[in-house]
Amino acid sequence: MGQTLTRRDVLRTGAASAGATLLLGRSLSEATAAAEQQVGSFRYCLNTALLRGYRLGILEQVELAGGAGYDGIEPWIADVQKYAASGGSLPDLKRRIADRGLVVESAIGFAPWIVEDAGERAKGLEQARREMELVSQIGGKRIAAPPAGAVEGPAIPLSAVAERYRALLEAGAAIGVVAQLEVWGFAKNVSRVSEAAYAAIEAGHPDACLLLDVYHLYKGGSGYQGLRQLSRQAVRVMHMNDYPAIPRERIEDKDRVLPGEGVAPLSEVLSTLRANGCATALSIEIFNEGYWKKYDAKTLTALGLERMRRAVAGLR
Repeated sequence: MGQTLTRRDVLRTGAASAGATLLLGRSLSEATAAAEQQVGSFRYCLNTALLRGYRLGILEQVELAGGAGYDGIEPWIADVQKYAASGGSLPDLKRRIADRGLVVESAIGFAPWIVEDAGERAKGLEQARREMELVSQIGGKRIAAPPAGAVEGPAIPLSAVAERYRALLEAGAAIGVVAQLEVWGFAKNVSRVSEAAYAAIEAGHPDACLLLDVYHLYKGGSGYQGLRQLSRQAVRVMHMNDYPAIPRERIEDKDRVLPGEGVAPLSEVLSTLRANGCATALSIEIFNEGYWKKYDAKTLTALGLERMRRAVAGLR
């Protein structure tokens, strides 16, 4: 099958009013941020990480997502860039996605917008702008903003994270794409929900929001009770997966499993999002080579959707 890459592998190579949008209570930005769907409901999205082991192109990924019945897709920027570099038309890709009944809920990129070095940070912000322009061209709404480039090294003060996140949000606002501050449980910076929420609130921007992940909540030691403090505007996309009973200090990206095959408290997580009134896209993100060997791409795509639906159906 050849060597496959996780998001971590790619990384290795490679003020109070706004706070109301993050914390429970009526958001001051609700007048300009209309709900995408009925509050407390979920949409189902394919994060194309699920298919990385098959080395498919973006068009094949779109066909699989649409054929399986997903509501949306979360492509990796690198796959879209590869398509464009080979002569593919971004307007045509946008039409193909829409024709399959899909929306681009988010996209996965690794621009180093957060790093300490001012010169490198400026380059990272420019990279993020280019990637957000690309997302916009295919009809995308959001992009992941993980702490790329700050996984190791010194801890960055949260006040600085907030300032840099605001700059990213402002760049996105000019393009029409929202940068979601992503929690990476294995990182030195922004490894916990509390850190991300603080930085997002202090960014003082109405578009501030978080990108969470079941695995990363566990890996970073965030726990799940803190999710109760987040408003319906705070979590537009949630990466869905499960994990086996491995101590969090030893668990890795590759250990993620399909929802229902591990010990994650999925009912608690989903029930909390629903109680908070979140209209969230649940995006399946798994890097498990065992699945790539066991199933063909079509079967695994369908399984990802079926397991997410089952998790939601089991809620009281």
